[in-house]
Amino acid sequence: MLDGPVLETERLRLRLPEERDLDGFVGLMSDEVAARHIGGVMEAPLVWRQLCTIIGHWAVRGYGFFSVEEKATGDWVGRVGPWAPHGWPQPEVGWSITRAHWGKGFGPEAAAATMDFAFDELGWDSVIHLIAPENDNSKAVARKLGSVDQGRTAEVPGFGIQAQVWGQSRADWAANRERIRR
Repeated sequence: MLDGPVLETERLRLRLPEERDLDGFVGLMSDEVAARHIGGVMEAPLVWRQLCTIIGHWAVRGYGFFSVEEKATGDWVGRVGPWAPHGWPQPEVGWSITRAHWGKGFGPEAAAATMDFAFDELGWDSVIHLIAPENDNSKAVARKLGSVDQGRTAEVPGFGIQAQVWGQSRADWAANRERIRR
């Protein structure tokens, strides 16, 4: 098992993914609506491979998607964090929240914590979010973070789709992070 950072917000704990998270990942990836923009519905064996890829990303890059847990219940909420697989246009902060937890503000809360991590701990100068053009929920999260549509698209390697590139600079985040926490 890898050792790594644990981020905490008022309501959430973000930690490295582990095999015990498989049921949560399977739940996310078996929900047609929640999985629509992150590769589509997958059977459990493929989800297990995806979980191993995310854990491997931590081993190779030293960062990656966190497993997000609700502190009050211990429920697995989703995966959120910095991500830069081979061929990505630049490092991004991405999020995928289980549908049972939509509308609670967990996406922006967890993403804000990982934006801090990306800028403060990883030293990134800017962050992007690759968002499918029809994914209004993710656009809303990006707006809450203060990210803006960069006016360009990029291919999502391995998925064969074009995504809108949203994002912001370190300087933008310095101003936006205080507004978000109010």
